[in-house]
Amino acid sequence: MERLESWKLALERLRSAQPADWAEAGRVVAEIVRMSTDATLRQAAEQALPVLRQAVVNDDHSVTQAAQRRLCVVLEVVHGLTAPRFGRRNAMPKKLSSEDRARKMLGLPLAVQLTCDDINQAYRRAAKGMHPDHGGTAQAFIDLAAARDVLIHPGAHKDA
Repeated sequence: MERLESWKLALERLRSAQPADWAEAGRVVAEIVRMSTDATLRQAAEQALPVLRQAVVNDDHSVTQAAQRRLCVVLEVVHGLTAPRFGRRNAMPKKLSSEDRARKMLGLPLAVQLTCDDINQAYRRAAKGMHPDHGGTAQAFIDLAAARDVLIHPGAHKDA
């Protein structure tokens, strides 16, 4: 975490410097590539490194803009890693009700009042790809029909 903070400060300083020191930016990003344990940060730094090296030798406006953008991407990833996280970390997502599972299976929105025609139309659309004759499995097709039944007759089925 301490290393992330020092990289963050260095990247912010380099980003805000007016005559940008692309050689120094390249050194910081190369250090991130070598020492970072986070795959996303390492990937962002690896993608930025060639552009930063190009900016050292080529003072073209488009190259320096690309280098500035890549530096901002690396900085954004570092910010995401150092930002405080609130709430329940690593908590399991809330279980969906049988009606919500059926809506997801049919590709219907969760918080909208549905008519029987809406449900049947969504069922027909989903059944085209799930039918065993068209590459789907028999169990998936049966589950799809059960999802339609849950939505059409909501009181007849209990939450599982």
